[in-house]
Amino acid sequence: MIKIGLFYGTDTGNTETIAKEIKKKLEAKLGEGTVDMLEIYKKKKEDMDKYDILILGMPTWYDGELQGDWEEFIPEMEKVDFTNKKVAFFGLGDQYGYAAYFCDALGVFADIVEKNGGKLSGMWPVKGYEHDESKAQRGDKFVGLCLDTDNQDELTNERIDAWLPQVLQEFGIAVPA
Repeated sequence: MIKIGLFYGTDTGNTETIAKEIKKKLEAKLGEGTVDMLEIYKKKKEDMDKYDILILGMPTWYDGELQGDWEEFIPEMEKVDFTNKKVAFFGLGDQYGYAAYFCDALGVFADIVEKNGGKLSGMWPVKGYEHDESKAQRGDKFVGLCLDTDNQDELTNERIDAWLPQVLQEFGIAVPA
């Protein structure tokens, strides 16, 4: 049975809301119980070690600040061997108010995953966003799905619906018809 670890951190509840939506949509395609949704608060390396497939969700605060629970998790994250793990990111940010730091957290954690042998899935086009810079940007793609629920909330579900099939395909998961 497929088992996906969906880890998220949240302060306002927005990232948790998106995580719940992603879990709901994935389980509609893959079956009930295929996604374990886990808040990153007080988690350890061993919690991630249990999964070969990971989806990691995080907001970026203000001038590129990490969400507190994710920031505290960095020492644990740096211990995870991501070799043979498939990892996808989604993140929330404000592309207008903090245009120079849009979804930076994804880039910070993607660097750790790649440094520790992981392969990123779910790269997402930057077209359609109006930011200046982002640590999450590599050329014309973000390292994961970037969402701006403050300024482009009307695109959130559409973006999730387009991103999930891409991620499942890159994970090598066949979706029943």
